[in-house]
This record gives sequence, C-alpha cells and structure tokens, in this order.
Amino acid sequence: MSRTVPVEPAEPSPDCPLCPRLHDFIAAWRAREPHWFNAPVPTWRSRAGDDSVRLLIVGLAPGLRGANRTGRPFTGDYAGDLLYSTLKRFGFAAGEFEARPDDTLELIETAVTNAVRCVPPENKPVGAEINTCRQFLVPTIGRFANLKAIVTLGSISHQSVVRALGGRVAEHKFGHQAETELGGIRVFSSYHCSRYNTNTGRLTEEMFVDVFRDVRAFLDAAVGNRQ
Repeated sequence: MSRTVPVEPAEPSPDCPLCPRLHDFIAAWRAREPHWFNAPVPTWRSRAGDDSVRLLIVGLAPGLRGANRTGRPFTGDYAGDLLYSTLKRFGFAAGEFEARPDDTLELIETAVTNAVRCVPPENKPVGAEINTCRQFLVPTIGRFANLKAIVTLGSISHQSVVRALGGRVAEHKFGHQAETELGGIRVFSSYHCSRYNTNTGRLTEEMFVDVFRDVRAFLDAAVGNRQ
C-alpha cells in the first residue's frame, strides 16, 4: 500500500544555514576549491522516478573529497567503490561506476542519501546537526510512496532513520546484518562501508554483500507475495 508523500521539502537549500558549523565549513571550502560541489548533497535516486524506489540507502554524511566534491552520494571515495559494486551485483544498479557523477551508473528501484547532507569537519557531525538534518530525512523517506526497505550504514545513520520513522532506538538497536520493522518498512543495518572499517577488518566485503543478499531476498519475496 502506497504512503502519502509529505509536503515538507526533502532537500535543503544549496546554502542551507541551519547548522552554522557545517555552513561555515562548506563556505571555507567553497573559497578554497570553487570548482567543487560544496553544498548539501541531494538524494540520488532511480531515473524511473520516486514511485519506482523500493530501497533507500542511508549513509552518515558526505565525504570531504568524495560527495562534497562531486555532488553525488558515495562518489569520489572508496566507500562508493564497495557500495555501488554491491548494488550492481544484486540488480540495484547498472552501468559503470567511475567515481564521477557523469559516469554511466544508474540506480534501479533504489535511492541513496545521507542522514546529514553537509560535509562535517573530520567526518563527525554532532548530535544537534544530526537532529536538525532529520527534518529532511523524514520527507525523503516519505517521498518514496512504494518504499519497502532501508539499509542504514553505521549506527548514527541507523538511529536517525529509526527516529525518522517514529521509533525508539532502544527498541530497534543497531547491529551488523540486523533487521527490524518500522512503519511497514524493513530496516537492514550494516557497518559503514568506509575504508577505515574495511582496513581494520571490522567490515569485510563478504559481510557487506551478505546484507544486500538479505535485502534482495526480502524484496523478491515481497513481489512474490503480491502475485
């Protein structure tokens, strides 16, 4: 059953002032690297439109030389290499990922966003920034009327998604390859696919792939149940 899409804006303005620390950080990099994107990074979604999206992936925040530079989530750093190769493996993306927004990669029934849209210093948003940016996460989730699954990358992303769906974090705890149900949406959690996590062995490629194998099975079963 489709949900009603909220009227609140799902994307912040290009010069969003709501988090002064992040606004000033981006302004400094805009002066330093004027050819970079240097703005809140918008949600990237399937070309087929919002109603086609059944899977939403939520990361933490743009990387300084990744999405903050390119303007597309998980594009320009290692995390994107692992994420998009995995999405292709399970049919959630097609084309070639070349770490730039004009490559041929396309999403299939999928959208990718971040819990915090602006790049934070040292890749560490503070609690007030996470809470403030949830005003965009809530309508982002709501814009996809046929959304069935969300993958949260990291505990902060997971907690923000749980709160955006009206749940209590204590009742929907983060854990790698854990699943929970909220508001008719299945939430799958994973360690973030950052280079730090893969270099330290906290997350292996196999562990990451296993999460999306579960997602694929869940969505395929959902289709089968409608037939």
